[in-house]
Amino acid sequence: MQLRVGVIGAGSWGTTVAALVSRNAPTMLWARRPEIADEINEKRTNEVYLPGSRMPKSLRATASIEDAVSSADVVIMGVPSHGFRAVLTQVAKHIRPWVPVISLAKGLEETSLLRMTEIVSELLPGHPAGVLTGPNLSREIMAGYAAAAVVAMDDEVIVTELQDLLKTGLFRVYTNRDVIGCEIGGALKNVIAIASGMGDGMGVGDNTRSAVITRGLAELTRLGVAMGGQPQTFAGLAGMGDLVATCTSRQSRNRYVGEQLGRGRTLSEIVEDMHMVAEGVQTCKVVMQLAERYGVEMPIAREVYAVVHGNSTPSRAYRGLIRRIAAGSEQEPG
Repeated sequence: MQLRVGVIGAGSWGTTVAALVSRNAPTMLWARRPEIADEINEKRTNEVYLPGSRMPKSLRATASIEDAVSSADVVIMGVPSHGFRAVLTQVAKHIRPWVPVISLAKGLEETSLLRMTEIVSELLPGHPAGVLTGPNLSREIMAGYAAAAVVAMDDEVIVTELQDLLKTGLFRVYTNRDVIGCEIGGALKNVIAIASGMGDGMGVGDNTRSAVITRGLAELTRLGVAMGGQPQTFAGLAGMGDLVATCTSRQSRNRYVGEQLGRGRTLSEIVEDMHMVAEGVQTCKVVMQLAERYGVEMPIAREVYAVVHGNSTPSRAYRGLIRRIAAGSEQEPG
């Protein structure tokens, strides 16, 4: 029997995943704005979030959550972390029992410090919860470039079925049972990407950027392991792979925020000009709370937090980071 898929959220990544999955199964994409749903159905485009990309004819869109969810065998949540709970509450009114729910969000809930799969378990007990993550830049995938991702879920049987559902063409999907590690890697790399972007904006050079990325990987691994993730996860696509792509690509929203901060713009100016959400802006708050809870030292995340939500500046942050990097050793924890 062919599975039916409901994708919730017509931003750049939600639309991309919906376009990929629609090649394998009947797929309905929910857009908050009716005009975007109409554009996808009538023109096969989503110019707000994916300018220049064409949608497959097999993809259908709707502005009704009920239409997208009520007959779905799999629900994919392409909603940012700050709106995840509210939208999932609406999904819960229409989803059928035991339907798996896959999160695309790379963030943590600010008020509760929960991962997205934990919110799924809270609001939809009994529904298998998983995450799709990895170094995936929407525009490159829509343009047909090769990419790889990880789908993580506790249930080995379901995650294998999801692998077949999600992979297509040059988009390869691997499986993982480490849900915690995959979610933490995806969320924390956005914070490190802001730090990397700040360096780009100030012109600190490739050597310094490489050092920040490397030490950033050590930071997110320490916290991820402390929270129950597996060390090897952070060396793979969900950790190092996603971190490198997000810290170096000019398509990265979080790197862009950092770059603009490094050039002297204020956060409010940057966010006002963006159509899409940079998850790292809010995630760095949560990371500092989690670091305190688990007793983990995270100097790069701390400097990002001080710039984004405190009174520090990118130049002051980098002076502190460079001094720490220069004084450390590979044997030290950070």
